[in-house]
Amino acid sequence: MSEYLVNIQHEKLSFFTPAGEVKALNDVTIQMKEGEVLGIVGESGSGKSVTAYSIMGLTAYNGKIMGGTVEFNGRRIDQMSERELRKIRGKEVSIIFQDPMTSLNPVYTIGNQIEEVIRLHTDKKGAQIHQRARELLSLVGINEPEKRLRQYPHELSGGMRQRVMIAIALACEPKLLIADEPTTALDVTIQAQILELMQELKEKLGMGIIMITHDLGVVASMCDYIAVMYAGEIVEYGTAEDIFYNPQHEYTKGLLKSIPKFHEKEYSKLVPIEGQPVDMLNPPKGCPFAPRCTSCMKICLNRKPEKTEFEGVHYSRCWLQQKKEYEAAMKGGNN
Repeated sequence: MSEYLVNIQHEKLSFFTPAGEVKALNDVTIQMKEGEVLGIVGESGSGKSVTAYSIMGLTAYNGKIMGGTVEFNGRRIDQMSERELRKIRGKEVSIIFQDPMTSLNPVYTIGNQIEEVIRLHTDKKGAQIHQRARELLSLVGINEPEKRLRQYPHELSGGMRQRVMIAIALACEPKLLIADEPTTALDVTIQAQILELMQELKEKLGMGIIMITHDLGVVASMCDYIAVMYAGEIVEYGTAEDIFYNPQHEYTKGLLKSIPKFHEKEYSKLVPIEGQPVDMLNPPKGCPFAPRCTSCMKICLNRKPEKTEFEGVHYSRCWLQQKKEYEAAMKGGNN
C-alpha cells in the first residue's frame, strides 16, 4: 500500500484544440495522505480543476497527459482503462461539482439519483438502497428525508441541492472527496453551513478532501495544506499558516491583498492584481507571473524560477527568493 493517497509527480497535461495545444498543466507535483485536507487556490484557468479531475481520469476527450505520473492509493490512474476508472469513480473518489443545478438531472427525483449511485457501487438491494439514501440525506442535514427523496431538483433551494450533491458524493464513503468550488453559488450563511458540514463529515468518515477554490477565505479554516496555482503551475505550497502568515510568492501576496480585511479600524482599498492571465496556447519562457509582477526582474522573463524551500513543506518558485544567491553566483562567474 502506498504511503500517499494521492501522489502526482511532474504531471504535464495538454488539451488539443483547433487553435493549438493548450498546456493546461506544467510540472505539477502533489502528495497527500489519508485524512488530510488540501486546498488548491488560484484564479480561473490556473489549472485547479484539471489537476483534481486528472485523479479521476476526467481529462475530456481532447485532453492528454503528456508527462509525469498520477497515482491514487498506489495505483497508476494515467495507465488505467476507462472500465477500470469507472470502478473507482464514485466508490473511492467522489466529486462535488460547482453548480448543483446543472449537475443534478432535472427529470429524475432526488431519490432516483442517490439510489443509482448506491446500486452501482455497493452490494445493497431493494429496501436497503432506499434506507441508505434516507440515511445520507439525514447525514448532510436535510430535514424530512423521505419527502425530499420524492422531490425534483427544482423544488429544492440552492443550499439543499448542494447538500444533495454531497450526499451523492458520500454514498459509498470514498477515501477522497474532491470539492470543486462547492460554495460559489451560495450566499455566505449557507456557505458557512456547507463548509462546517464538510468538516464534520471529514472528521466522522476520515476521508481526504481536495478543496478547489479561488477564494482564500474559504480554505483558511478547513485546509491542512494549500497549493497556490498560476498558469498550470504550483507557484507556492505550504501549510495554511505558511501561506497566510508567511507568503513568499508575489502572486500569493497579491491574492492576500485582494481579500477584504474587516478587522482593521480604518477602511482600506482592495489592491487588485493588474494585467491579464497567461495565454496558455503560448506560455511565457520564464516565470508565468512575470508580466503581472510589480517586482519583475530581467531573469524572471527568460528563465523558469527554481524551487526555494523553507521550513517544513513550505516552498515557492520565485526568483526574488534566490536573488542574493543568484547575484553572488554571477559575481563569482565574472571574477
